[in-house]
Amino acid sequence: MATTLAPQKYQDCIEACQDCAVSCDACAEACLSEQDVKMMVTCIRLDRDCAKICYTAVSFMASNSPHAADVCQLCAHLCEACAAECEKHDHDHCKSCAEACRRCADACRKMAKGAHSMKA
Repeated sequence: MATTLAPQKYQDCIEACQDCAVSCDACAEACLSEQDVKMMVTCIRLDRDCAKICYTAVSFMASNSPHAADVCQLCAHLCEACAAECEKHDHDHCKSCAEACRRCADACRKMAKGAHSMKA
């Protein structure tokens, strides 16, 4: 897989972001099939936003961008918001997505903190 070419220092975060993005895409799709889709609108929107920023974070880390830590800070923020929304719903896909979002937020915070401390 292409991630083996990415800077090794980002490997855990890249994997967490990829897992989160896939979970968010799957959750959004599953939410569209729920009986009360209107109740799921905020969840679907956050799933989509979270997936987009996760994919973006992977790209920044894979290219060893000097701005990867900044993107990961934003990614952590959106992952937390998505997790909080998913946790409001009792669907298995939402619960699974919330867990992936929390793991990604933690990995992004650790990565960003490590990258910022290396700059100092």
